[in-house]
Amino acid sequence: MDWLEALQRLRSSGRPGVLATVTGVRGHAPREAGAKMLIGADGAWDSIGGGNLEATVMDRARAMLDAGTTTPESLTFPLNERAVTQHGKQCCGGVVDVLLEPFLARPTVAVFGVGHVGHELARILSRLPIRLHLVDSRAEQVGAAQLADVVGGFAEVHPVHSPVPDSILGDLPAGSHVLILTHDHAEDFLLCDAALRRSDLGSIGLIGSSAKWSRFRSRLLAEGHEDAVVERISCPIGLPDITGKTPAVIAISVAARLLQLLPSNPGERNGEHEGGPVATGAVP
Repeated sequence: MDWLEALQRLRSSGRPGVLATVTGVRGHAPREAGAKMLIGADGAWDSIGGGNLEATVMDRARAMLDAGTTTPESLTFPLNERAVTQHGKQCCGGVVDVLLEPFLARPTVAVFGVGHVGHELARILSRLPIRLHLVDSRAEQVGAAQLADVVGGFAEVHPVHSPVPDSILGDLPAGSHVLILTHDHAEDFLLCDAALRRSDLGSIGLIGSSAKWSRFRSRLLAEGHEDAVVERISCPIGLPDITGKTPAVIAISVAARLLQLLPSNPGERNGEHEGGPVATGAVP
């Protein structure tokens, strides 16, 4: 697999990586300017020349991934016997410049229920550089015609039809933000239960009134979930200062609250797990 195919696979699976490019060569070097390799957390693809040069680049790239670094870096490698190296000598005689460009995983947002509010929310979120999963038990709600005004933005949109939407939760990457807005309170409850069985989600939001949440909370406790675990769900969702029950207003409120939880530049850093769950949209 070459670096470009590997890059596409990492992006599609929501995993980060660092692209290393030889930007300059003076004298003799193992690879020419423009040579590239991709470094992931558990793999590397293609080559920029092997030896100490490549091993040092891989070490630095993985340190950048561990630190969540988003700023590109340039490194210079003299390839001679006098150069201090960690992974063995390279005596080509030249000097190589390498640019490291990190791309961290796009945040993942999963909207369960693409009805009036879910569709409005999808339209807003499609403008962001995120991975957007739109899940509904009704096939027509995630059909191409229904989502014509959602695709085509910056988001990677993944429509999913499933008669059992809660089964999709297990396939979401760690750190995903889950918004539960289905047309059926029974589906909502099953999704809440499934979401709480994952401890690695970024946030969980449930649309509904305080009365609905009171009933759900009691039932979730009866299912064996601890108080602290149940409190990971925010209901109502959105910003409490934005009032109104029309789909567009609720969607704007929910999107605004979600932006507070996402990185300041979505798509460049992983979704934060701190700060609590998505919190308005009080509808029956």
